[in-house]
Amino acid sequence: MAEYKVKFEVFEGPMDLLLYLVKKEEVDIYEVNLTKIAREFIEYVDLMREFDIEIAGEFLVMASTLMYIKSKELLPVDQQVEAEEDDESEDPRWELIRKLVEYKKFKDAADKLEVLEHEQEDVYPRLPAKQDFEMPEDRGPRVEVNIFDLINAVNDVLKRVESRAGDEREIFDDQFTVPEKINAIRERLAGGGSFSFTELFASAASRNEVVATFLAMLEMIRLAQIQISQADAFGDITITPGEGEPEPEPEPIAD
Repeated sequence: MAEYKVKFEVFEGPMDLLLYLVKKEEVDIYEVNLTKIAREFIEYVDLMREFDIEIAGEFLVMASTLMYIKSKELLPVDQQVEAEEDDESEDPRWELIRKLVEYKKFKDAADKLEVLEHEQEDVYPRLPAKQDFEMPEDRGPRVEVNIFDLINAVNDVLKRVESRAGDEREIFDDQFTVPEKINAIRERLAGGGSFSFTELFASAASRNEVVATFLAMLEMIRLAQIQISQADAFGDITITPGEGEPEPEPEPIAD
């Protein structure tokens, strides 16, 4: 696949990714397995790098912290005790959990304020009689889809493709381009109106094809040509047409 860079800024930080992984595991923060979280965190960061998604340096600092905690937890129990006795500083695991708990409190408070804001948008004052106004369309349930939801979804696709291909994946050496995949998504939207993330990648036969399709999807999100939504947290992502206009094709260069 030819090199194609998509600038898709990540507004969430490393603490948001940690919270996302904890929620995904459905465990209490105090009981989270940081060794497993460390492995998943680095997996997500590696995927964001592969897709050329801009990530802040704080992600790499957090990855280093998690790897340090993981390395300490993998030591035999007697060596862990000796290390704690030699190191008078605060246990990095509990320090990180404490920060995560505090961050979650602020995050939950911000989410509640956002819910109140949306509820207020649907409250209208009593108007004088015989004044016509249009009621807004029902927005339906609001479930935020962030970059980590997208990374989680494409990671599952990559694992399925590589598992299905097995030793035969070398056969699939076709080259896929992002512009071709953008056109394919447009044609699919024109034919059916909307479809799921799973359906988009159902026929993908190689990692190259998955990467090209995902980059095409990110570019169309950036240009507001498609919208993404979820009915439930961690559920399948639905892709619908956006309001953005397709960019004009570049004119051929004259000889």
